[in-house]
Formats: sequence, C-alpha cells, structure tokens
Amino acid sequence: MPIIQLSLSSSSLPDTKLNDLGQNTIRPYLAVVHGAQVPYPYGGKPRVIMVDLDQQALQARGLSPSDVARALQAQNVILPSGDVKIGSKDYMLATNNSPDLVTTINQFPVGDVDGRLVFVRDVAHVHDGYQIQTNSVAVDGQPGALMMVRKTGGVSTLAVIDGIKNALPYIKKLLPAGVDVKPIFDQSVFVRAALNSVLMGGAMAAGLTGLMILLFLGNWRLTLITLASIPLSIVTAIIVLYIGGETLNTMTLGGFALAVGILVDNGTVVIENIERHVKLGEELTEAIVTGCGEVGVPTMLSTLSISIVFVPVFLLQGTAKYLFSPMSLSVCVSLIASLVLSFTLVPVLFNYLMRSSVERHGQDLENVTAGRHGFNPFTAIHLGFEARFNRFRETYRNSVAYCVARPGVTSVFFILLMGCSLPVFTQLGRDFFPQVDAGQMRLHVRAPPGTRIEETQHYFAEVEKAIRQIVGEEQVDVILDNIGLPYSGINIALSDSATVGTMDGEILISLKTKHTPTAAHVANLRRELPKRFPELQFFFEPADIVDQVLNFGLPAPIDIRVSGPNSDEAYAVAQKIAGDISHIPGVVDSHVFQVPNAPALTIDVDRSRAQELGISEAEAIGNVLVTTNSSGQTSPNFWVDPKNGVSYLLAVQLPTYRVNSAQDLWTVPVTQAGAKSSEMLMNIAQFGRAKVPIVASQFNIMPVFDVNADVQGRDLASAAAEIEKVMASEQHSPSIKVALSGQVETMLESYNGLFSGMAFAMVLVYLLLVINFQSWIDPLIVVMALPFAIGGVIWMLFLTGTHLSVPALMGALMSLGLATANSILVVTFANQRMEAGDDSATAAVSAGFTRLRPVLMTAGAMILGMIPMALGVGEGGEQNAPLARAVIGGLLFATFATLIFVPVMYRILRRERSSPASL
Repeated sequence: MPIIQLSLSSSSLPDTKLNDLGQNTIRPYLAVVHGAQVPYPYGGKPRVIMVDLDQQALQARGLSPSDVARALQAQNVILPSGDVKIGSKDYMLATNNSPDLVTTINQFPVGDVDGRLVFVRDVAHVHDGYQIQTNSVAVDGQPGALMMVRKTGGVSTLAVIDGIKNALPYIKKLLPAGVDVKPIFDQSVFVRAALNSVLMGGAMAAGLTGLMILLFLGNWRLTLITLASIPLSIVTAIIVLYIGGETLNTMTLGGFALAVGILVDNGTVVIENIERHVKLGEELTEAIVTGCGEVGVPTMLSTLSISIVFVPVFLLQGTAKYLFSPMSLSVCVSLIASLVLSFTLVPVLFNYLMRSSVERHGQDLENVTAGRHGFNPFTAIHLGFEARFNRFRETYRNSVAYCVARPGVTSVFFILLMGCSLPVFTQLGRDFFPQVDAGQMRLHVRAPPGTRIEETQHYFAEVEKAIRQIVGEEQVDVILDNIGLPYSGINIALSDSATVGTMDGEILISLKTKHTPTAAHVANLRRELPKRFPELQFFFEPADIVDQVLNFGLPAPIDIRVSGPNSDEAYAVAQKIAGDISHIPGVVDSHVFQVPNAPALTIDVDRSRAQELGISEAEAIGNVLVTTNSSGQTSPNFWVDPKNGVSYLLAVQLPTYRVNSAQDLWTVPVTQAGAKSSEMLMNIAQFGRAKVPIVASQFNIMPVFDVNADVQGRDLASAAAEIEKVMASEQHSPSIKVALSGQVETMLESYNGLFSGMAFAMVLVYLLLVINFQSWIDPLIVVMALPFAIGGVIWMLFLTGTHLSVPALMGALMSLGLATANSILVVTFANQRMEAGDDSATAAVSAGFTRLRPVLMTAGAMILGMIPMALGVGEGGEQNAPLARAVIGGLLFATFATLIFVPVMYRILRRERSSPASL
C-alpha cells in the first residue's frame, strides 16, 4: 500500500515527458531511500520510438508488419564490438550498430522487392512517440504523472516518508522549469497525528493519575516516588522492544498509554503499606522492610496475573496477531519493569525523601501525610478529602459487614446483576476493528466493459465535478483520478487496486484538516452518484493505511468466493449472490470483482488455407499483434538515447488512428519469413464478435469469482450472519463452492481465539493462584470478581454505543488481570487476619476495610488514566477508544465486586478459623 504519492504536473510539458522524468529522473533517487519501494510511474505516456506503418505501402510491396520488425531486429543491434591492440595502443571498436538519431532509422533497409531495395521510410515513419495509453492520472483535473511509494517490511513508515521528503529538494533541481512535484496522500500526517494523540493521551493519563495519587497520599514526595516508575518502566520496555525488532507505532505507544495507569499500581501498594506501618509507630527502616515484605508476594502475583491474561494475544493468527502482539508485549514488559522498580527504587526513594519528614513528625498522621508545617490551601484540600474518605471508609465497613452477615441475599443480588449482562451482550455489534476517520476516501468507478480510456476520462471528469458538489469545495483538499491499468506488471503485482481495464479506475479524495465526518460524505456519495450516473458502477475501497492492512489487499471487508469447474455457472451464482445481499439492510457496494463479458473481435484463422499459402498460425497472429499492439510484444528492440544513456523501446505498429473499424484489420498484410509476396488477413481468416473475460481468477486451479461488499450503519458480524443465510439458501450444483472470506473470516477467527484465550487465561491465573495459596478455595474466591469484570465491559460498550471489537477484547483482558490483582490484595490480607485468630467474617470485613484505599487507588489510577483514551479524540483515537472503555467498565464492576462480593464469598467458603486448606 502506498505511504506517500508524488504528483507530477506541468503547464508546458506533455505528459509523455512527465512520465519519462518520473521513470528516469525521479524514481532512481527515490529508490535509494532506505525502505522505499518505488514502482514505475502511473499516468502519462511512456516514451517509445515508434515506427508507424503504412499498411497500403506494405501491401504494394508485398511486405508485412513482421517483415519490418524482423528487419529492425537485424539492423538495430546493441552489442559490444570488442577492442584491438595495434602497436602500443589498445583501441576500443565503435560501430554504427545503433544510430544516435531516431530519424536515421528511416534509412534502414527492410528487404529486396523485385530487385529494388525497400527502406523503412518507404513503408513506415519513424518518430519519437509514446506507448498506447492504458493508464491516465489527473490531480484536481490536471493531467500528469504519479509516483507511488511503498515501504518494505520492518522499516518505519515515518522514516521512509521523511527520506522521500528530504530527497525532493535535490530532485526538483534536476527537473526542467515548469515541472511541479507535490507530495499528496501523505500517510505520515495521519500516523504522526495518531502518535501525537496517543502520546497526549498517555501524558494526560499520567497527569490525572498523579493528581489522584497526590489526593490520596497528600504528599508531593510520595507522589513523585510513585510516578517515577512510569518513565523508567516505559524506557525499559522500549529497550526490550528495540532488541525484539519492534518499532514505536500507534500500537506499542497505545500499550504504554494503556499501562500508564497500572505502572503506578505496584509502587502505590508498596508506598501505602510502608506509610501504614510508619503511622503505626514503626521505625522507618523497619517499616520499609516489613511493608515491602507483606505485599511482595501478592504484588508479584498481581503483576503475573495481569501479564498472563495477555498470553492469548500471542496465540492469534494473521494480521490480528501482528497488530496486537506489540501492544501486549509493551504492556507486559513495562509491568514487569514496574514490579522490579517497586521493590528496588521505590523503597530507596522513600527512605531518601521521607526520612527527614518521618523523623521530624514521627507518627503524627496529619503532619506525616501533609509533609509540611503550617497551613496552606493544598493541606486544607487534602485534610478535607481525608476526613470525607475516612467517613466513606466507615460507611463501607458497615455496608460490607451488613453484606457479609447476609451472604445468601448478597450472592443472589450479584448473580442477578451478572445475569442481566447476558441479554445485553447479544445486543452488542461486533466489528474486527473500529472505523478510523483518516479524512480520505477511495472511490472506484467502473464504466461499461469495453469503454475506451478516452471515454473513461470523460466519465471521471464528470464524476469529479459531482463529488465536489456533493462533498463541498470547502471540504475537499485534493482529488486524484487514476484510470486504467498501469503500464508495468510490477505495478499491478504491488497494488491492491480493483482496476481491471481501461473502463474503470479510482478516485482518491483527501479532505481538509477541519472536515465533517468522512463516513457522512461516503454515505452521501453512495446515495447520490448512482442517481446521477446510472450507467456507472460505484464502490468504495479502503483508503487509509489501517483499513488497507485489515483488508489484506482486498477491495472490501466482505469477500464471498464462488468457485467451480464451470465458470459460466459460477459467475451466474456470484451475480445472484451479489444481487441478493444488496437487499440486506446495511450491506452496500455489493458487486462481482471479475468482468467476464467484455466485447471482443474474434479472428478465426483457416489453418489449411493459410498453409497452402505458406503461412503459419504464428505468422498470422504475430502480424496482427504487431499491427495492433506493437512489436514490443513479439520481438522487443531498443534504442539508446546518447544524451541520457537510457534505453527506449523501438516498436513497430500501425498507428491507432488508422484503425477505425473492424474492416481495417481485414487488410493486414501477412507473409511467411522470406516470402516474396503477402496475403491480406481476410483471405485466410474469418472475423466475428464475442464476449471474453478481462480478468480471470483461479482458486485451487478452479475458476473463482469474488463477490465483494461493505457495510454501512451496522456492524460487520451481524451483516455477515445474514450474508451466510443468503449463501446457504442459494440453489446451485454440488460442484459450486461458496465460501465467506476476507476480513470477516479473520475477524471470526480472532474472536474465537480471544474468547477461548480469555477462558484459558482465567484457568492459568487460577492455577497460578493455587500454587501460591496452596489451596483450591482461595484462588476460587479471587476469581469470583472476574465475571463481573466481563459484565462491566459489556455494559460500558452498550451504554456508549461501542461495538465489540478486537481492541475492546484487549481491554476485557486487561480488566480481568486488574480485577485479579485487586482481589489478591483482599484475600491475602484476609488470610493474614485469620492466621491472627479472626473468624472468616471478621477477616473478610477487616480485609476490605484495610485494603479499601490501595484498591481504590489502583482502580482509580487506571480508570482516570483511561479517560483521555476513552474519549477517542484526535487522529486515530477511534481505534483505542473501545479498549479504554472496556477497561473502565470492567474495572468499575470488578472493583465493586472485589470490595463487596469477594468478602462475602470469603465468608461463605472460608468458615473455618484455621489456615487455608492445603492441597
């Protein structure tokens, strides 16, 4: 997929010259940019040295087009001439095997006819011309040429685009006056904006997290100690990602933004526990050692639990794996780094920054917390918050005690609450990836089969005018028309375009920075253009880099493959499916990609008659090919321009303007090599008309037709479900195979992988806890909060109108890990209280009351950290918004369950006063 395009235009030079400048001046300098992949130019007309045949002159002399092509092959040769040593000198031999001037080719002899030498000038005219046009480019209505730049794998998109832009000033110096080179459809604009959006969201998350920690701890030193984990953990993760060959992109940075709220969790728990011991009157060093020791194991378990839930992501297949594995890796590595820092750097900083305050104030709770003498506004705010929070803690203690005393009623309430989430889940739409508004549209326009490129250009000009009227001139930045097939097969191989002939092409529309939603413009164009141009077919293709990756090079997210041994039957079934699914609400742009019915003229050579005249099938068809499509196809020959050293095709051809009807082909002279006379094609062949395919596709060595479609105003999964019903209802022979593929197939595979992975992750977390607690019961109590995390995800997505997607499932995984981490803190402390002699009910209430602050701090830090991302603002913000919303919803429900339901279940499952049941 192109990451940047360069338009070439000039008010003084012909498009032939623009194409030549693109190929031989600009392309070599772009190709040396590291990671750049530069196909041949689009648009213009490639320079060719044309030998325009005079068909009547050929007939008069008994010659054929192939005779002229063979003569040029013999007369114009590019071969080394060797060298000769004479005396003390070594002479290079220079011959006139290829002329310096194009006009000299007119003097080449073609052959001897009736004792007279026939020259090229007698039967043709040689001039500097251009190849038959099959591709046309216009930027804002002005014809020109186009250079598309792609990147190779493993190279940064921004680095390649920056390299291209850095090369442009020198390239412009090489171009003639009046030639304008302009970068258009620069994907780095979107990528940079998306990166900045993620970075800004991460910075806002860190700021909000810091304010919340400051509010709870009431000391800027403690807040600084906690926040120190964020940059150090991220730097560590960046180093690991670099070693692993990853780059900084929207996914890895999204992982860091996701992890910002968690990176302070471990440090927060450690600091809060150390501070608690200080307030209990312990000496600072003892408080640090004891505080770290108490939370060491549960903190490690919490970190491992969060990391384990991301394991399923690495088991995904295809694009989903490569998109989300870097994000998961960045989260896991930064988490592990924060765990290490929490028990190394954090205690050291606490000892260094807080020793003087502790020694000065001892266990005076207010002064230790405030960390300063006297009164100031912040102290007042913090003390007021502390007073209110202490009242809230007491209220919470009474509430959890009430619930623990009534475990049956509380359990039924939570079960019903969870049960209400199941019907809501069925109402969620499902997509593979959220739609991203990159401000670009890619409209494919297809005229009736057989339309020549000049007529297609006229269609496109009218469609472009209509687009400007429908979208609005104030919204449009650039419109690029790319019509027909490129001149090189390399371009076709590297392109994801759905163009199959000169009758269709693409219109790329770039909107201005401040534009209304792109989806609204797309909907308007889908509605209005078919009304204005009923003879044309319209469908949209993926325009931005995200959708192009997700579609795997296909022109639409829905691809129905219809294959079978009988191509006519397979095409009929494909047409029927395309028509049927077009009536499904929300399914748009349904069409069959292949065009099997383009008009064609047929030539049926009578081999017996031709053989009697000494003419073979190869000679007959070879002469037709030379006449209509030049000798470049049958016997390529080249002329070297001495000014620039570039080789240009030397082609023999009947000028296209001399073929105005089928009758002009009848009189093509045909000869056998060495023959003294020629025959007209009409004497050995019959002519007719037929329908032939422009493009033929095969799958498993069978003809295949692709029915492509998109969705508008509904989710992809529900549309796919209705499409599958249509596919199942179609009546066709058993030999016809119909299969749904494309983005839909990958989405379903990713969903199955993530859903099964979530269950697998919960089992892994449970087994990890079993090993730690040496009990089957305690881990069961811990995971009781996980179903509520899933319920919270469901409700948050439903209330915000967000479709379920792979990023949302990533958020669900994160919420599972965080819910486990908080539950571990509660259950671990409850076990400690039971070991101290409390009964299960008292231990459960005490655990909830004591761990209320760290649980709320960690959950609150994560929720506040996710708010900027959840808003989905900025370029590309839509892709991470479902993830953040899922985390917020999951944490809200899971935190409530951790603080109420987990103590209740602890009371139910741990009635004994002994230590945890051993394995």
